[in-house]
Amino acid sequence: MKVIVDSDVWSEAFRKRAGDPSPELRMLGDLIRESRVQMLGCIRQEVLQGLGRQEVFERIRQTLRPLPDQEVTALEYELAAEFFNTCRQNGIQGSSTDFLIAACSAAFGLPILTKDKDFARYAEHLPLKLVQV
Repeated sequence: MKVIVDSDVWSEAFRKRAGDPSPELRMLGDLIRESRVQMLGCIRQEVLQGLGRQEVFERIRQTLRPLPDQEVTALEYELAAEFFNTCRQNGIQGSSTDFLIAACSAAFGLPILTKDKDFARYAEHLPLKLVQV
């Protein structure tokens, strides 16, 4: 089964310099070796935006390029809006990108690998499956 890897795990992979890798980063390595990573365009954008130097941007872009994006349709965007509303009604705030990732996870039946604790809060009210490491 493929796994959606959130931008925070990718960011650690591209920026971590010292110390032991997190369990999520070790799992990312396994997922890449097994060709089980499912990329989303919104995650690709989050990973690439804000990179200060063009050569770093190009290196990371070329590293991610072989991972094709899962097509996202109006149905997933509508589900993301529904998820946003559900969480907001339960006092939980989140970003539009987080809810789009959540909607894609639910719609495609794919778990999410993330270090972002907000997803555990969303999962209390949404049909999300998070990878436990």
